[in-house]
Amino acid sequence: MAARVFLLGPTASGKTSLGVALAKELDAEILSLDSMLVYRDLNIATAKPTAAEQGGVPHHLMDLVSVDQGFSVAQYREAALAAEAEVRSRGKRVLYVGGTPMWLRALVHGLVEVPPVPQEIEQELQQQWASTNGPAQIRKALQQVDPEVAERIHPHDERRHIRALGTYRATGRSLGDWQGQWKPDQHALGELALCLDWQREALHARLTKRLSMMEDEGLFAEVQTLADNPGFGPTAAKAIGVSAVLRHFQGELACAEALAETLRATKTLVRRQATWLRRFPDLRRLEMQEEEAPSALLARAMSALATEL
Repeated sequence: MAARVFLLGPTASGKTSLGVALAKELDAEILSLDSMLVYRDLNIATAKPTAAEQGGVPHHLMDLVSVDQGFSVAQYREAALAAEAEVRSRGKRVLYVGGTPMWLRALVHGLVEVPPVPQEIEQELQQQWASTNGPAQIRKALQQVDPEVAERIHPHDERRHIRALGTYRATGRSLGDWQGQWKPDQHALGELALCLDWQREALHARLTKRLSMMEDEGLFAEVQTLADNPGFGPTAAKAIGVSAVLRHFQGELACAEALAETLRATKTLVRRQATWLRRFPDLRRLEMQEEEAPSALLARAMSALATEL
């Protein structure tokens, strides 16, 4: 009998509601597998499940740090394994729910040991980034030596650009090469995992609807409040749902432009999540259907998992 189960899928695929239903059916507690839900008070921008949406099911690995702090994949793995042990000690199953690929990989297959970037290289790149046309120059340099990683990094993400290009300059190997020590297309996930699949047009419609709801619920006010106190650290500031809104308050984007940029960035994220998850041959895939009754969806999910439960 599987002691832990994974419910995976791209952003806005319906993981939250199905996860709660599955947890009740499996006598499980939910552990978040979402890199942005660790931030306290960042609720609307991350579509964090409300108390009502959690449906009385205990949720773990949310609201761990302030938005002015960082939270690494290593910290997540340590916290996740500790939470999993505690839940299982009480005779409960663990249901991981989320879609952050790097965190899933670290949790299941361990961390890839990448050498740190020497301080002098990091400082040199930071100075270049701060110069006129610096971000464009660094991105172009990264695209030449590590196009795979460059494709995954948002053009405004200073920290990740410097980490990737700094790794190459320090070691002579691209960050993608280091991370490629374990490739998902060469290994099965090796876990009991269900993946939610949507047709692209249907998922994009869900993304548009969700963004409209986030605006109505106070997305801009939430980001402004946290920007004033305690202020965003470099990681939380780059979160989709935060980055473009901050640029709006800095006078770079109109409100409508910030929303459009957020939607574009979310569609890009969804495409990358779906591509990455397709590489695992042993995921149990659930084709999602519009207007399906929750009870029918739950029945299909339980049937897909049944042979290992």
